[in-house]
Amino acid sequence: MNRIKEILKKQGRTQTWLADQINKSYVVVTNYCNNKSQPSLPLLNKIAEVLDVDVRDLIVPTKD
Repeated sequence: MNRIKEILKKQGRTQTWLADQINKSYVVVTNYCNNKSQPSLPLLNKIAEVLDVDVRDLIVPTKD
């Protein structure tokens, strides 16, 4: 599962809410949540700030 989508679900928030918070369209956020596109690093930092999580919580590690 996508980390952004997972955190939104845990917080009881919607993709529409996140889209409003980061000034992006619902479609853009849906694409992020469905792994069809990825946010830029500055935008990923903004999403982490809005969700009040560490940016590392939004990224899946590539190495164990």
